[in-house]
Amino acid sequence: MKKQSLEEKLYTLKFNPDIYSHLNPDQNCCKKCTEKICTIICPAKVYEWNEEEQKLNVNFENCLECGACRISCPSKTLMWEYPKGTKGVTFKQG
Repeated sequence: MKKQSLEEKLYTLKFNPDIYSHLNPDQNCCKKCTEKICTIICPAKVYEWNEEEQKLNVNFENCLECGACRISCPSKTLMWEYPKGTKGVTFKQG
């Protein structure tokens, strides 16, 4: 059996993103963070650190709503909430 890539797995989900992000990191805190664990732990690769701009880019449209980023943030400053009703991700099996 062929192992699926992350992109292939994400393709099987249905996304209905809002125009506003439900993920709001404290950018000042992110600049000071040395670990940037959210860029590693997120299974959907929602977070990308832009070294040139010293900014955390958030691709909230791909969020799986697992909460791993919120739990793993060492400073606990990532504001995370579920998307508004009818928005976000829909899983085929649940």
